[in-house]
Amino acid sequence: MKKKLASYTAAALAFSFPLVASAQQAITNVQSLVTWMIWFINHIAVPFVFAAAFIVFIWGVFQTLIIGKGNEEKAAEGRSLIIWGVVGFLVMLSIWGLVNVATNTFNLNNAAPSYPTTPYNP
Repeated sequence: MKKKLASYTAAALAFSFPLVASAQQAITNVQSLVTWMIWFINHIAVPFVFAAAFIVFIWGVFQTLIIGKGNEEKAAEGRSLIIWGVVGFLVMLSIWGLVNVATNTFNLNNAAPSYPTTPYNP
């Protein structure tokens, strides 16, 4: 039990290091909050979801080829995991493609918009 707790704690600490590194950036307004949220999605959430889909796929392969060698029920469960892992990859890649199409279509280039200024007459 202590070994499991230690390994879970180590994994949680390893996943929290990027958040600690970004803790030096103060969120002072809505723009910095949105910028941080976009950074979190791009650098933490998306790689985590891709890793989860990859782990599901690998676990399905393991169950099909190794565990399900003589057990047809485990092999069917492994094939199901393989299919869901591939479906997860395809959904994530298609969403990524749609976002890129929308970004290029509407010429969104991550640059801050220039706001009009009022003329100043001293």
